[in-house]
Amino acid sequence: MRRTTVIAAVLTAGLLFTATACTEDDITTAPSKTGAAEETAAEPAAEDEPTKATVAKVGDTITLKGQEDGEQVDATLKKLVDPAQPKDEFFAPEDGNRWVAAQFELTNTGTKPYADSPSNGAGVADADGQRFQATFADTKAGPSMTSDAKVPPGEKALGWITFEVPKGSKIVTVQFGLNSGFADQTGQWTVS
Repeated sequence: MRRTTVIAAVLTAGLLFTATACTEDDITTAPSKTGAAEETAAEPAAEDEPTKATVAKVGDTITLKGQEDGEQVDATLKKLVDPAQPKDEFFAPEDGNRWVAAQFELTNTGTKPYADSPSNGAGVADADGQRFQATFADTKAGPSMTSDAKVPPGEKALGWITFEVPKGSKIVTVQFGLNSGFADQTGQWTVS
């Protein structure tokens, strides 16, 4: 009886946490640092010219806050490989699907350790509005992102997160959020 009560309490707390975590979501598309800006830093921008980097693209960094004070990460979508080839002959996408791999660099710019399973907070969307979560797959693109990140302030985690999508889907955005996607902020990069 006690076990049933504990399980019910945990489930109720989880539902309440999920409901409250989703009330003030913010999707951030403005980069805090752009890959293009770093490459052309020698050329100063004209004072009258508006900033062109209003939508994050591959190579750009978006600063994201977590659920607790002091949780902050600079998330950079470093590369996107589409299609991503399986690392070995034992695992492959289901028939009619392909793998897409996104390389993220997550730099802890907060004052607390960043502890998370990063792939839980990652997703992609296609031109039709279909959304896809991460899948457990190793690709030839490179080493997978850790599933148990514990990153001290000032340090980073780098790795690939893989998504299984239909062969005909055109991926247009990649998203990432802290706290397994439950943080109020989600970063979004346009990839096509």
